[in-house]
Amino acid sequence: MIIDTQSVRAAAGVPRTTTGPDANKKVSGRKRGLAVDVMGLIIGVVVLAASAHDNAAGTALLDRVAERCGMRLEKALVDQGFKDEVVIHGALLDIDVEVVRRNPADPGKGFVPQPKRWVMEQTNGTLMLHRRLAREYDHRPDNFASRVYWASTANIARRLTAPAPAWRDTLGLAA
Repeated sequence: MIIDTQSVRAAAGVPRTTTGPDANKKVSGRKRGLAVDVMGLIIGVVVLAASAHDNAAGTALLDRVAERCGMRLEKALVDQGFKDEVVIHGALLDIDVEVVRRNPADPGKGFVPQPKRWVMEQTNGTLMLHRRLAREYDHRPDNFASRVYWASTANIARRLTAPAPAWRDTLGLAA
């Protein structure tokens, strides 16, 4: 499983009691925490104010996923934004939480996909294609979480029904 958070700007009508500023990303809105499997399918969603720390989203996601998946979950990959609190909470749930660190040889600026964690970036990218997820419009955070599940359902249906890419035909890989 891979866990990450993403801050989303809130629209003007969203109540300030459920939003906040994310100082790192300079975004005022809500923070969406996602847990995905190795194929990029969403296991759990948590929506918090953007001012909440990643640890709050990480521990809530670990609880939600442990409840949903039970003993089948062995390992979770997180980025450097998650601190020891998530690792300790994962150990209490018998989940090995590994913090994936950036390679020191990579340049310091810009986006560099990390091994195995790129699946989360791909999932975030496909979710942002859905107009209602690009900005936070809902008054209640649980409505926003349900929209994430709806969008993931559309992505799953697209994966199941999409024809094979054209490049597979030229390589003789299409069935």
